[in-house]
Amino acid sequence: MAKLSLFARRRRRVRTALKARSGGRPRLSVHRSGRHIYAQIIDDLGGQTLAASSSLLKGEKSIGANIDAAVKVGKDIAEKAKAAGITAVVFDRGGFLFHGRVKALADAAREGGLEF
Repeated sequence: MAKLSLFARRRRRVRTALKARSGGRPRLSVHRSGRHIYAQIIDDLGGQTLAASSSLLKGEKSIGANIDAAVKVGKDIAEKAKAAGITAVVFDRGGFLFHGRVKALADAAREGGLEF
C-alpha cells in the first residue's frame, strides 16, 4: 500500500472526524486551487450534491481565486442553501488549513445564514 501524502492524511482525518459528529447534517465541502475556489453542499446519506457554487460563474467573467472571490462564493452557496431549505451544515475544509480563502468563504457563508 502506498503511503499517503501529508495533505491526503489530513483530508482523511478531517472527513472521518466530521462523519462521526455530523448528526445527519449535510456537509459543506470546500476545495481551492491556484485559480479558483469551489464549494458544495453534499448529503452523505443520499450520496448527492444539494447545492454548489464556484468562482467559475457562468455568464460572467471568472472572478479568480483571491479572498474577494471566496467571499462571493460563500455568499452564493448560502443563498443556494436557503433556496434548498438547508440551514445547518458541517464545514469540511478538506485538508486545507482554516485561514485565508477558506476562512473567508466560511465567514461569508455564516453571514449568509448557514449555521456551522
